[in-house]
Amino acid sequence: MTQSASRRTVLTTGAGALALGCVGCGAGKDGGTTAPASPTGTETSHAGMDGMETSPAAQDASPAGKRLAGTGDIPEGGGKIFAEQKIVVTQPKKGDFKAFSAVCTHQGCTVSRVADGTIDCPCHGSRFHIADGSVAHGPATRPLGKESITVSGNSIHLA
Repeated sequence: MTQSASRRTVLTTGAGALALGCVGCGAGKDGGTTAPASPTGTETSHAGMDGMETSPAAQDASPAGKRLAGTGDIPEGGGKIFAEQKIVVTQPKKGDFKAFSAVCTHQGCTVSRVADGTIDCPCHGSRFHIADGSVAHGPATRPLGKESITVSGNSIHLA
């Protein structure tokens, strides 16, 4: 004999399945974005340190090690958002490069700009310091997550 499921059971089970399916939503490095990265878009150059073009297949074989930008592409006292990777790279002082998650810790929006020493979220106005990702202005209460990059010569790569 079978019993019909109550509405509460169906809703609870469905909500649990949805939550389980979305565990990684919005936190991946390969996902889309909810805001434009910058007026010029994301980095697409495949030029090596010596300016010679390198094979996109060799450079983009895996997310780790992928070239994000040249050091000259990150302004001193500012930064650049890489929407595809959901990473923001900053240069708080000359030659000091930092990387943070581009996902706001308040409600998961993607940050949209780096200006005046902060990384800014368009959704609710949170701002984060470019030097350490700490909260400069809420409503966010937690800093941006740190990301790993390597600087080799004049190139910045995902670590």
